[in-house]
Amino acid sequence: MRASLLAGTAAAALLAVLALAAPLALPDPDLPDYAAKLLPPSAAHPLGTDQLGRDVLARLASGARVTLGAALAVTALGAAIGVVAGGVAGYARGPVDAAISRVVDVLLAVPSTLVALAVVGALGPGLVQLVLAMSVAAWAPVARLTRSHVLTAATRPDVVAARMAGVGRGRVVLGHVLPGAFLRVLAVAALGLGETIIGLSGLSFLGLGAQPPTAEWGQMLAESRYDLASSPWLLAGPGVAILVAVSAAGLLSDWLGERL
Repeated sequence: MRASLLAGTAAAALLAVLALAAPLALPDPDLPDYAAKLLPPSAAHPLGTDQLGRDVLARLASGARVTLGAALAVTALGAAIGVVAGGVAGYARGPVDAAISRVVDVLLAVPSTLVALAVVGALGPGLVQLVLAMSVAAWAPVARLTRSHVLTAATRPDVVAARMAGVGRGRVVLGHVLPGAFLRVLAVAALGLGETIIGLSGLSFLGLGAQPPTAEWGQMLAESRYDLASSPWLLAGPGVAILVAVSAAGLLSDWLGERL
């Protein structure tokens, strides 16, 4: 599994350089140049230009910050809500556990993309709305995992001793129960990150995410389909970027799963 760690780390580092460092050396990704429309890859434009003459590599780097930033925001928000909801359900039990568990069951039974579409339909298109919409479904797997861990940990000697010593419930959960779930939640979140990137890109492809002229990988794929036959490089950049990002998340998740 060391190979998974190395490959995942290398891919993540490449994406970090693309998102953070590359824009400093590239032209304005939103500045059109109508005299340079649909130019093939060259020294001046390593990935060519798009329909408005904008540098594809510059837009790919700008899109990395938007797509990956949104995916990380969905993953972090979903993990935070899931840990709190799962911790409360597992520790409180009774009606509270039943209510939270039924909500989790419903969210897991319905495809997350369908849930996101329903929420975006209510809130309207936009990157912030899409992040909120995808977070609605992202917390359910983490909540179920956390609840299971809390139920199992409730009978551990250290937890029982802490309760007998009069330690408050909140401190028991935060100090004795949830730390043991950290790696498990991290592994699930890393795996969910790849799915989130695909979901964000797919919904942005439909025009529900970041709005023009903001660059976003799914939106770039949507724009490329009009000139796919004559300018295939428009598809290659964002397509490969999504593949690398999802692969990196999957490899790191595999390594975390093995560490457990």
